[in-house]
Amino acid sequence: MTANAKPASGTMSPEDAIDPSKALLPAVQRVNEVRVKTGFWPKVGRVAARIPFANQMISVYFAARDPETPLAAKGVMMGALAYFVLPMDAIPDILAGIGFTDDAAVITAVIATMGANIRKRHREAAERALDRLRDQ
Repeated sequence: MTANAKPASGTMSPEDAIDPSKALLPAVQRVNEVRVKTGFWPKVGRVAARIPFANQMISVYFAARDPETPLAAKGVMMGALAYFVLPMDAIPDILAGIGFTDDAAVITAVIATMGANIRKRHREAAERALDRLRDQ
């Protein structure tokens, strides 16, 4: 399949969701938003204690959901969060010790490039969310 080809079924492939050149396409954004909406909190709840970048990732989530965040930044952030949610990625999450290193790299890259859009209120909301998860 070529880089721009769609799967035969007409649906978007997981590769489309994380392809930076497609991150701002409306169809890709919708797919990523659905993936994040349905899968983000369940996965964070399962793995938050094992990933040291949970606070930063949740900050990105709150920034991506903020109506004041520019659309282009939201598209990139949702792509990164969708990558975290996807069950298959470059390094499977089930590999002890290294399974989340690719996810951490993606979140780090998003923060490095989109960090100006992650406000203090997003970081504070992330901290409160992590506190609630730890109390469960």
